[in-house]
Amino acid sequence: MNRKIIVTQDNSKTLLNSELNETYHSTNGAFKEAIHVFINTGINYFDQKKALKIFEMGFGTGLNALLTLNFAIENKIHIDYISIEKHPLSIYLVNELNYPQLIDNEKSTELYNALHTSPWMIQNKIHPLFQLTKIEGDLNEQLPLIEKCDLVFYDAFGPRVQPHLWTVESLKIMYDLLLPGGILVTYCAQGQFKRNLKELGFIVENLPGPPGKREMTRAIKPKP
Repeated sequence: MNRKIIVTQDNSKTLLNSELNETYHSTNGAFKEAIHVFINTGINYFDQKKALKIFEMGFGTGLNALLTLNFAIENKIHIDYISIEKHPLSIYLVNELNYPQLIDNEKSTELYNALHTSPWMIQNKIHPLFQLTKIEGDLNEQLPLIEKCDLVFYDAFGPRVQPHLWTVESLKIMYDLLLPGGILVTYCAQGQFKRNLKELGFIVENLPGPPGKREMTRAIKPKP
């Protein structure tokens, strides 16, 4: 795929997939979007937990994984992170994004490289507090490899370019992956998407979005 690096409004970088005319992160601020949606609204929802299992839909640039790893280290929380990606990026391309420079951790470059160079399809210990399993391929084919989780980072390309990932059928997979009381967070606030979540039994919260977006979505799987 043809990918081009662009600078977003908070001066962090993202990639533009020119074939789909879609960016990997918000052009209004890639770094701020990831922090707001996946860290502040996602991980911080579990303020009393000392261990979390997270599934990320779309490993992409590894920004969400890097921020989660940094959160684990700063807050001394054990995180088991599983992510699936159909089209992995080259280490040469992701290194040009310079995400480690945005994080106050002297080992951030080393850790970011470890996230991208660790082998696929097996569990890797990136840090004593962070385990990573990267799965390459299609979700439906690789589903048996994904364990039940507390939190889903739903960071697929949007409904305009990947409509099949926002249907009831695909979201049912996420519902079944989540443990009772678990949550799904995403930048998307599309009306049909939220109706699909409600149809499955999620409790849907409309929350303030990251810069440039009025709303984002958090969906809670009810406890029995």
